[in-house]
Amino acid sequence: MELLRKITNIFIPARGNQLHIADISFDQKIRKISIQTKAPIEWEEIRTKAGWQRFQKKHSNKKANFGSENPDNSFLLLIPGAIDPHVHFDTPGFEFREDFEHASLAAAYGGTTTVIDMPCTSIPPVTTLENLQKKETALQERSWIDYLFWGGVAGNDLAAGKNVQQQIRGVAGAGVAGFKAYLISGMETFTALTLPQMEQVARWIKPTGLPLAVHAEDKKMVESRRTRMQKIGKNDWCGYYFARDERAEAMAVIQMINIARKTGCRIHIVHLSSEFGLELVRHAHQEGLPVTAETCPHYLYFTRDDFENPEIANYLKTAPPVKTEFDRGALWKGLANGTLSFVTTDHAGCNPEMEKVSDNFWEVYGGFPGVEHRVPFLFSEGFLKNRLTLQQTVDLLSTNAAKFFRLFPQKGSLEPGADADFTLVNLWEGMTVRAAEMHSKGKFTPFEGVRFGARVERTYLHGKVVTDREGKSEVKLGYGQFLIPPLKGD
Repeated sequence: MELLRKITNIFIPARGNQLHIADISFDQKIRKISIQTKAPIEWEEIRTKAGWQRFQKKHSNKKANFGSENPDNSFLLLIPGAIDPHVHFDTPGFEFREDFEHASLAAAYGGTTTVIDMPCTSIPPVTTLENLQKKETALQERSWIDYLFWGGVAGNDLAAGKNVQQQIRGVAGAGVAGFKAYLISGMETFTALTLPQMEQVARWIKPTGLPLAVHAEDKKMVESRRTRMQKIGKNDWCGYYFARDERAEAMAVIQMINIARKTGCRIHIVHLSSEFGLELVRHAHQEGLPVTAETCPHYLYFTRDDFENPEIANYLKTAPPVKTEFDRGALWKGLANGTLSFVTTDHAGCNPEMEKVSDNFWEVYGGFPGVEHRVPFLFSEGFLKNRLTLQQTVDLLSTNAAKFFRLFPQKGSLEPGADADFTLVNLWEGMTVRAAEMHSKGKFTPFEGVRFGARVERTYLHGKVVTDREGKSEVKLGYGQFLIPPLKGD
């Protein structure tokens, strides 16, 4: 029987901006949370480093070394292990760009203990039970953290006359987290769906109870604008932005809301980037439609003005592109008021020396690795800058996704019986983002040189230290487990 471990004198979220001092006992599961404070602690009391140090001096009791283990981590914030439900780790198939070994290690260093990998950047794409099994086999012993898969529906299969309805049933029964499809795609191995196809696919997915996640940009609008821009030689970021502005996103969001209304299928809009799209999702909520959305750190930090910076312009290219300062502010409000369900990274690495160097912006690879920076980013730019409460920040990083994908309370929880997945966050010592220090395969980021006010100190998975700031680990590559969420009704 595995011996219990214990960490003492750590902060845990209470509610709003309140915290408790607690001890946590665990093996592979959390066994006990012992609250040591009679009343919640107000964040304002400890938000400065001086206030935090005064609090430590006042409340440091006679327990050995402030804690049974890791005394240097006493009086830090402990949160449920973060969950990133939208990553492209590229194994198997596109591993010249990224692979699970590197990306899962980066995730762990960033405080993330569970990821859900997208189906489109695998070869073969995860559209059939056979392909799903190939991916599962390819990932054995290759992840530092726990992982799930998205299933996918590609236009290629519909065009080839395959029995896509049967494929959906097979993949759903094997335990995917949901299905991904595109209204516009640049991938030959995973092409977009037409609107009639998307509606039919939604009807097939509806009985599974799983979400249909959609890259929402209007194909006709984007392609016609792209043709116009290229015809006049507009090959810079301005032409790209014009082709994929907020109207292109909003048009596609409208289309997907209509499909949700017609079919009752759960529709999830990935990487939402604009206020226009956000308001459409908010109105769908008011109508009671099963429509949800996520956003990403780059939409919450950068604007189109940052494309004027030649140092990061190519690194910052994504689809859809970052928008205006107004859109950025609206997205923060959408996180605070619950219109947006969680923050993901859309982590998509590449070889920057090959794919991020073209002078023709249309040819630049779209995407960048972000899984290592999401947790410190959201604490720094959300919580510490008063855009989000402490509890909202934790929910957006972990608990909301755990509930959405039926992993709660196994994941996303600090309650007894939950997996002992947790992250120790230092809210009083920050970090400066340096590409050279990243653990992903491609070491580049538009956040280069940005200072975050928080940092991840240590990440535990199933009760073991996966990573800490000193590079120590209690586990080896392959420690992460393949997860299958419970079927509908279980």
